[in-house]
Parts: sequence; C-alpha cells; structure tokens
Amino acid sequence: MRVLLDPTGELQPAQRERTTRPESLTDKVVGLLDISKARGDVFLDAIEAKLVDMNIAVKRYQKPTFARVAPVDLKHQIATECDVVVEALAD
Repeated sequence: MRVLLDPTGELQPAQRERTTRPESLTDKVVGLLDISKARGDVFLDAIEAKLVDMNIAVKRYQKPTFARVAPVDLKHQIATECDVVVEALAD
C-alpha cells in the first residue's frame, strides 16, 4: 500500500483509494492542469507534445493561483471534459 500525503495541512488526513488507471489512453482525453507555479507550463508543454505525437486528445487548464485550491467550476469542467488528468507542480 502506498501512502498519499495531502499538503494542505490536515490534522486527520482522509483515507482515499487510488483510482484505477486506464489500460490505454487510446480514445481518451487527457487534461493537463497547470497550477500556476513557475515553469509548470514547461513540463506540460513537453507532456502535451508527446501525447499529441501519439494522437491522444489533450485539453489544457490553468488554476488562477497555486496558493488556493482550484475553483469548483474549473474542477467540474475538467471532470466533465477529461478521462485522465496530469497536474504540473514545478519551481
């Protein structure tokens, strides 16, 4: 079992099961979420280029600031438009 740490400083971290990964990204939409930290876009640009080369559909998103959780509307948009998400954390 792997332990996932939540950086939000919870006193009692929630126990969450990992979601099952798809066997393939064929016919899937991959969301790339930039949390607005410096150079996160550089990482996502490289990931996007590789996915596009593999003919995988990509949608890009960006949080307004890394200092707060993503707005509910943005999370809803990502959840309804994408099958999987890659989140960029960088500095």
